[in-house]
Amino acid sequence: MQASEWPVGEAFLTVAEVAGIMRVSKMTVYRLVHSGHLPSIRVGRSFRVSAQAVREYLGCVRVTNGR
Repeated sequence: MQASEWPVGEAFLTVAEVAGIMRVSKMTVYRLVHSGHLPSIRVGRSFRVSAQAVREYLGCVRVTNGR
């Protein structure tokens, strides 16, 4: 992937930030990442999740649960 193909202004969040947004524990976010339900990238020894992936996951969960 070329640098010019990267989305401009795409925000990547830490696991702790995602946990805060979703109001769950960091372990829950790690489980979602490892299971593939929440796409992420690895930076060194830590994971980063795009803000878009979080929005899409929360939208999917909301529709699935019918709330």
